[in-house]
Amino acid sequence: MNGQWIELATPEGESFEGYLSLPPTGTGPGIVLIQEIFGVNEHIRTVADQYALDGYVVLAPDLFWRMKPRVNLGYDEAGFKEGFGLMTCLDIDLAIKDITVGAKTLRARPEVTGRVASLGYCMGGLLSYLTAASGSVDASICYYGAGIEGYLKQASQIHCPILLHFAEKDAYIPAAAVKSISKLFDKKGDAWVLSYPGVDHGFNCWGRPMYNQSAAALARGRSLEFLSIYMAPAQSS
Repeated sequence: MNGQWIELATPEGESFEGYLSLPPTGTGPGIVLIQEIFGVNEHIRTVADQYALDGYVVLAPDLFWRMKPRVNLGYDEAGFKEGFGLMTCLDIDLAIKDITVGAKTLRARPEVTGRVASLGYCMGGLLSYLTAASGSVDASICYYGAGIEGYLKQASQIHCPILLHFAEKDAYIPAAAVKSISKLFDKKGDAWVLSYPGVDHGFNCWGRPMYNQSAAALARGRSLEFLSIYMAPAQSS
């Protein structure tokens, strides 16, 4: 894969890094891939490469850079402890600004020939939702975004297509929260709210015990379908 770390510049003149993965053709629509609490680790970089193989230019910005650059945690007890600590200290508003920098960076790159979406997992799922509300992206995918129920007012600010994946047995996201979120988007035709029976939070990550191959494959297929519909180039008349 054609993956590398690149430097990103903030409006304040600071810099941080992100992992960029290019498709085999060299060009395509853009995806800002938003990390879990484990950083832009091996799993997230591999997911970036996966979507690059599907024809997208994928950038995963390092959102923990102000605390500890290039966090690369595993899924053991120590990794969870450090990751939760970093998440607790993360400034949400600054994280959204960094994701916006990522989106703008993609739009400015010659490899990006179309629209730009956000796609996030867990902590990144919440941030993808909030990025959609900020108006920085053309579409948004959120995998089991814990905490979205605390930001329901922002739903009215989301005008782009959005896809939300939830796990039926997710201990971090109550069923009542999923119901509330689904009701908010019930009349938005380009909003997909999908639930996966019998699986737990983190079902997409093959490095975690709750990984479920069937649900992960189904959700990924639906994500690609969503992107193919809403990230397609505008048809010329």
